[in-house]
Amino acid sequence: MTEKMTAPKIDRLTAVKGMNDLLPPDSAAVEWLEHKVRALMARYAYRNIRTPIVERTPLFVRGLGEVTDIVEKEMYCFEDRLNGDALTLRPEATAGVVRAAIEHAMLYDGPKRLYYLGPMFRHERPQKGRYRQFDQIGAEALGFSGAEVDAELILMATALWQEIGLTDVRLEINSLGQPDERLAHRQALIAYFEQHLAVLDEDARRRLHGNPLRILDTKNPHMQTMVEAAPQLLDCLGKGSLAHFNALKSILDANGVAYRINHRLVRGMDYYNLTVFEFVTDRLGAQGTVCAGGRYDYLFEQLSGKPTPAVGWALGVDRVLELARTSGIGPVNPVPDAYAIVADITAMPMVLAVLQTVRSLGVSVQMHTSASDLMGSMKSQFKRADASGARFALVFGSDEVSAQQVTIKPLRDAGSAQITCALSDIALWAPTLQSSI
Repeated sequence: MTEKMTAPKIDRLTAVKGMNDLLPPDSAAVEWLEHKVRALMARYAYRNIRTPIVERTPLFVRGLGEVTDIVEKEMYCFEDRLNGDALTLRPEATAGVVRAAIEHAMLYDGPKRLYYLGPMFRHERPQKGRYRQFDQIGAEALGFSGAEVDAELILMATALWQEIGLTDVRLEINSLGQPDERLAHRQALIAYFEQHLAVLDEDARRRLHGNPLRILDTKNPHMQTMVEAAPQLLDCLGKGSLAHFNALKSILDANGVAYRINHRLVRGMDYYNLTVFEFVTDRLGAQGTVCAGGRYDYLFEQLSGKPTPAVGWALGVDRVLELARTSGIGPVNPVPDAYAIVADITAMPMVLAVLQTVRSLGVSVQMHTSASDLMGSMKSQFKRADASGARFALVFGSDEVSAQQVTIKPLRDAGSAQITCALSDIALWAPTLQSSI
């Protein structure tokens, strides 16, 4: 008896968990946001910078701090097969921007205003608004020490929310002071938390002597009352730090920007000092921070550069777009201006030449190319045209082709009449497809 042969099972290939495909029409929302960001950055004279997705691991260990969650738990690290270098998929972009500024001596002729867009990677449990691969948009002002540039960045982010149409976003600010002030505050925190060891959870106990500031950012409800009563950093600030913070507040006040001083606001990276801020919302659940930033005047030195003041922010694209969706804001799904309907395949060379010219004049046109029904029912082609969302159909019927003409049929306005135009007058009639006939 012959055994029946079965084909080997082939595993279905899927995307890595937490690293999602971005498909139309969702991709249009990202393009919409990026377009608004690019226009905004141009108005503030910020220029685009693009750094590698893969960097040497020591960049983040030295830049972010060895006891940060990102370095301890979340980085995707691997060894270069050719030379054994320790490499990491970037978990954030600021360290890479500073590395590039140092490596290429970008500040030799003065400070720089820069912005970036691109994917970041963190190995964490995927959840809504928090993925292993996620896009960030950020702005960095390198070489500026004044509070006015801190304020400029906050005003720029505020302008972005206005441009998008977001209203349910509020600003929280704080000052982390300078290293000696943070050290005094750190010692006060350690002494305070040591008096409340029974209340500290495992994470807090681990951070107690390494990074006690991060305990202030705990989400553990059982620790909230104790943390609220912890020593405040503002009480440890000297005249210079207080003057910087007061200057920031005065500029925000003068521009009518509402804010709340959040004494527990800290940053997850070690390189921050003085101003820190977040834009937060209550509409995204636990993932309420949509944009965060602050000043990092010592990062250049940590990465072996010359002392250089700097300040910046980053926003999560997924979170901003999710907030826009919950607010009923977003782009209209893109549709072509026109859909080309062709009656005879032999006319294709001429039709394609016409469509190329029409597109060169700024008109978007979708061409019907299904081989199975291309020369079939004109009715089926009109159905496809209607389903495309196009406002007009460009009809290349046998009569039109013979007469070197095209019929322009409105698909969305039943009260408008179709017209027939000579192909030789393309430059005259093509632009009307973007407005109305």
